[in-house]
Amino acid sequence: MKLLRLLLKNVRLETGYVYDEAFVTATQTGIFDVLMEAGEFVGIAESIEVNDAVIIDAKEQLLFPSFKEMHTHLDKTYFGGPWKAPVPATDGIFTRFKEEATLLPQQLSVAEERAHHMVQHYLKNGHTFIRTHVNVDPHIGSQHVAIAKRVLAHYDDQLDYEIVAFPQHGLLRNGPEFLAVLEEALQMGVTHIGGVDPAVIDRQSQAVIQLTFDLARKYNIGVDMHLHERNTLGAFEIHRLLDEMERQPFEQNVTVSHAFALADLPPAELESLVKRMAKLKVGVTTTVAMGAGPITLPVKYLFDNGVDVAFGHDSLIDHWSPFGSGDTIQKLNHFVQRFGYIDEWHLGQSLKYATGGLTPLTEEGCMQWPKVGDRANAILVDAVSSAHFIARKCPISTVISKGAIVHQVEMVQKGALR
Repeated sequence: MKLLRLLLKNVRLETGYVYDEAFVTATQTGIFDVLMEAGEFVGIAESIEVNDAVIIDAKEQLLFPSFKEMHTHLDKTYFGGPWKAPVPATDGIFTRFKEEATLLPQQLSVAEERAHHMVQHYLKNGHTFIRTHVNVDPHIGSQHVAIAKRVLAHYDDQLDYEIVAFPQHGLLRNGPEFLAVLEEALQMGVTHIGGVDPAVIDRQSQAVIQLTFDLARKYNIGVDMHLHERNTLGAFEIHRLLDEMERQPFEQNVTVSHAFALADLPPAELESLVKRMAKLKVGVTTTVAMGAGPITLPVKYLFDNGVDVAFGHDSLIDHWSPFGSGDTIQKLNHFVQRFGYIDEWHLGQSLKYATGGLTPLTEEGCMQWPKVGDRANAILVDAVSSAHFIARKCPISTVISKGAIVHQVEMVQKGALR
């Protein structure tokens, strides 16, 4: 049952940075009381006394913004079922398409149950927002969209979400009959239309991108395009997408997921492309991918040059990958190690890639979260700073969504010694 008023006593909040000349050497914190009501922060002070709230002793744990999962696939997972490793993709992405022709219809009977397992896993790991990509293809039609809507509606009071109608098997290659199926899905209340590697899958890059945006305009929804192509081909695809946005203004959210080309372009080409993306407010979602080549995106460079970057897990375990964890603390830790961020400032400021841009302190060290009027989506963590949280993968004890506790566990606190 959702609580209308929640008072956290003895909450640790970050208040500023400690400097040694030019370098941040530590994060200052203070102990506060935090009051939440009707899904918002309504009071933050050294002491708050009220008679009509549920009171929780935070025991000097640190309060952070909750996480946003910006790229997952709830609809086609092995999570919650028996272990099964993927088979080798001998024909690249087309191997997976052949698998899905039989696998997805076979999994329909368990898809809903497994999606519930995934959502619950995300909640207990500190996520109060999920964007899920949902297959729309010739084999299962729009059935996965219906499943995702039912599952996520069950958690309306615990998280916010977006649903991307995702033509995994291509947009044009399956004929006009498929376009009718896709439009059926778009009419079911999704928030975005997706797409994947139009130059490789459909071999009609410009036509696919134009049709995708035409459908997005028709249904007033966003676009989330998955682009895995590398180097100049990948850059060409992103430029085509930007060309379409300039051809006819587009007001809704646009995201490029994966965008591997941004990892291996020469500096001058990267700078030119990033400037266009920033100007048109095109964001990027990355899983912080590893591989044989340079496929980890220059995340901080993108952010510093005006491109919003968000982290996602893509999957937990499915026929594509066995490695997804849904653990965003682990993802952040992987990221800072990948880029060699070892100091207090770089570690702590990296939190923003998992929270929709929110950090307790500005880059200059001023308090900016939480503020009265902010959405009351937060986590309590046994940590002494954002940097400590990420570097030592400190545990979450409590997840708060819309001003109510949605997950809580007892733990032995170790504080700075963790």
